[in-house]
Amino acid sequence: MKRRIIKGFLHILLKIVYRVKITGKENVLKEGGCIIAANHIHALDPAVILLTNKRVVKYMAKEELFKNPILRWLAKIFDIFPVKRDGKDLEAIKTSLRILKRKEILGIFPEGTRNGLEKGKKVKNGAVLIAMKAGVPIIPAGISGSYKPFCKITLNYGEPIYYDKYKEEEQTKELADKLTKELMDEIVKLRDKQ
Repeated sequence: MKRRIIKGFLHILLKIVYRVKITGKENVLKEGGCIIAANHIHALDPAVILLTNKRVVKYMAKEELFKNPILRWLAKIFDIFPVKRDGKDLEAIKTSLRILKRKEILGIFPEGTRNGLEKGKKVKNGAVLIAMKAGVPIIPAGISGSYKPFCKITLNYGEPIYYDKYKEEEQTKELADKLTKELMDEIVKLRDKQ
């Protein structure tokens, strides 16, 4: 109940402050587990995805955010869980797999940080590896806009990408690198789509 009230209030605020335009919303599965993987340009990116989806999207966020009491409170309400950005975080991976096993939506930013591609950071393979392990598709999404008040934010969803054709023994680092590059290429196309 608390989540619905706060989500409703924040959704109205989002619509007033930012004119969010969404395309391809029909690509987000109505049921079943899936991952929404988007580019990351601003701290409010998760809010745009969370507040404009009918289904609950559970996000992983850098553990440093949980030091702020207000952000920690919002994270609890919206089922956002911490992830360590340096190295493998097995607890975050287990939580992700549990979410997908319950046929829910997991949100991930493969760049791992805001504007990671522009900063020359290596894109993380986590989204693809988790999708293959859980046997769920990834919905690529591209976000663009300035996040200045009363300016337009665009969120474009692409068609689901399925990874169930890859057998467990084929799931190598080389394959994950290749599939992650293909995923990010699709996300960039959606980001640049007008």
